[in-house]
Order: sequence, then structure tokens, then C-alpha cells
Amino acid sequence: MINRHCSFCDTGESEVNPLIAGNGVYICKNCVTSAYKIMFGDEENLDDSQNKELVDAVTKLMTPKELNNFLSEYIIGQERARKLLSVAVYNHYKRIFKTDNVDNDETEIAKSNVLLIGPTGSGKTLMAQTIARVLNVPIAIADATSLTEAGYVGEDVENILTKLLQAADGDVQKAQQGIVFIDEVDKISRMSENRSITRDVSGEGVQQALLKIIEGSIVNIPPKGGRKHPNQDFTSIDTTGILFICGGAFDGLDEILKKKQGENVLGFGQDKKTKDEQKTTYDMVEPDDLVHYGLIPELVGRLPIIASLSEITEEDMVRILTEPKNSLIKQYKKLFSIDKVELNFEDDALLAIAKKSLKRKTGARGLRAILEENMIDIMYELPEYSGYEVLITKEVIEDGENPVYIKKQNKKTA
Repeated sequence: MINRHCSFCDTGESEVNPLIAGNGVYICKNCVTSAYKIMFGDEENLDDSQNKELVDAVTKLMTPKELNNFLSEYIIGQERARKLLSVAVYNHYKRIFKTDNVDNDETEIAKSNVLLIGPTGSGKTLMAQTIARVLNVPIAIADATSLTEAGYVGEDVENILTKLLQAADGDVQKAQQGIVFIDEVDKISRMSENRSITRDVSGEGVQQALLKIIEGSIVNIPPKGGRKHPNQDFTSIDTTGILFICGGAFDGLDEILKKKQGENVLGFGQDKKTKDEQKTTYDMVEPDDLVHYGLIPELVGRLPIIASLSEITEEDMVRILTEPKNSLIKQYKKLFSIDKVELNFEDDALLAIAKKSLKRKTGARGLRAILEENMIDIMYELPEYSGYEVLITKEVIEDGENPVYIKKQNKKTA
């Protein structure tokens, strides 16, 4: 039998995906379906069961443990947060695709959205991106700081769904099974726990606008974004099957936790706690703490799963540099290999990078900035050292010295 492949996607011919032959050209069933959508739109008579079966097949294979294992390949540490997110995602897509397999007792499973709390650079955004990658579903990442209440200068809340629709290439069915990650959600906290006299259009107003979308409702959005106009054509999206993951650093929340613990006490006979004992972790966060911080109770109630991420330690920093599949060291090694230069780091150099990043208090996000600062002069002259090995030492990171260049057992310092 001749091994034929689709001329568009290079998929091999099979019983499930037959090929249609032309004048020396072949096209598979999936490409015919995609071409129909491009030409005529996503009509009701077009069977979208293939898309559903695809996501169903992915979720069938990925148990919570398997999802967690996949996350661990890209995210170092944060075991508790990874476990909570894996279970939440598995239950969410099980609710969408697997309820037909059980007896119909009219029990509806509610959606469990997730709130990720942790310091900057601890991996909140990376978690959402990684989980969307393994599930092969569209993801929209929005920044809550740019959102305002409808009718005011800024972005409408519905524009988040426009981003999701664009990520799904205009496929409404696919978008309705996607993931929305709303970053910096702590920045839309209201100014005080009590209701403000003046209108808080970028704080409490945004929280109120998010309620129905997060809970699950049919929302009309302009396909290309922007403001709504009376004579405009709208696209309807049902948000019931969309998983919302909110993330934020919640700077100052630790003070609320300390106050709740009663650490700041006065009077005689009180045991003064050391700094180590006074350290609070976000594992202790409860819904009422978030209400004290400035989130409205209705929004907190729609985010039932609270996953806290811990601050990254020095040891974790070194592991982040080297262990993940797309670690920074692997990225730079590949970058250097294009110019036929081998890049290596001493252990002390990696430790120096980790210490520098911790001092800046920017989390794992600051690692790339430190590497760029120290590698820019080396990369400027990189094409001249084709065939060499470049060894980065502790002195390169701490004192800005030149690295060691090695070629055929001959060392020289540039």
C-alpha cells in the first residue's frame, strides 16, 4: 500500500482520516472540515463533534496525577498549588464531557473556578499557560488593571472573552471550552471594606461586572473587540464551560493574616515571637481574609478553590535555571549552539544568579534579566568564537569579569 500524506497538514492516510486524491495532491478529512469553516463559517449544520472528541480524549488520558506530573516538568516546587490546580482542571473538564456517561439524576455539577495567590515571579501565569498547553484548549490571559466598568475609559470586561475567541481562531465552540486567566486581580480590590461613596469604576465596578461572566452566562461580545454599538453584530458565548483562573500577588495580605493571628499584642506576660515565628504563609488564607483585603464577597464565593504559591527559595531558583524543559540555561545553550559555541555554567555561577535574583525580590521572572545583563557582551562577540566552549564562572556574575573560552584543550581568557 502506498503511504500517502495530506498535502496541507502532512497527516498520514488512515481509516479514521481518509484522503481525497486530486491531480497529484491529497487532502484529509480534517482539512476539508477546516476549509469549510473558513469559507462558510461555523454553521449549525457543521458537526463539531470532532473538536469535542479531541478535548474529551485528552482529558480522558490525563488524570490529576498525570496533569501534576506534566506541570512538574515546567514548574519547580509549588506542590500543593499544582495538586489543587490539577484536580480543579480535571473536575472541570470531566463536568463538561463526562456527565453523559453517568445516570441522569438531574444533578448539575457547579463550576469550580480557581484563585492563585502568591508573590510575584512564583509561577502563577506559567501554571495557567502550561495547563492549557497540555489540554490543547485556547487560553486568554488578561490584565485586570486595564479593566473598567462598562461606559468608562478603559477595557470592558467582555473584551476578555474577545481575546479567548481570537485565541480559538474564531471558533465559538472551542472558545466555550477554553481557559481565561485574569492576572493582577488583587489590583481591582475596592479602596476599603466598606462601600465607597464615590463610584469605584476600576475596582469594585470591575468586580461586579465579572460576577455573571465567571459564574456562567451567555454574553454578547463584539467579535473584534472594542466598545459595543447598537447596530453592531455580536457573537454569543456561553461562559458555563469556561474555566476562570484568577491570580494576584495580594501584597499586604500577610498583615491581615498577622492581625488575625493576634501577633501584635501589648501588655505584660506576653510571649514575644521571633521573626521566623512571625512569618505567615498564604496557606492560611481564608475567604474572609480576601473580603478584608478588598474583594467583594460575591466574587470570592465564585472562586471556591484558593491555591497559594510559596516564595521561591535559593535552591528552587537554581533548579528553575536548569531543570524545566524550557529552562533558561537550556534556552541560552541552544542560542549559543546555533553559532556552534558550547555554553556551560559552573555551579557557583548558578548559585550567584539565584542569590542576585532573591536580592531583587522579583522571583523567577528576574532570572532572565540577570542573565541578559551578564551575557550581552559575550553574545555581542559570539560569532567570532565558533568552535569554542564558553564557561561562565562565579566571577562573571558577581564581578562582571570575562568568561573562560576553551578550544581543543587550550584555555585562554578573553
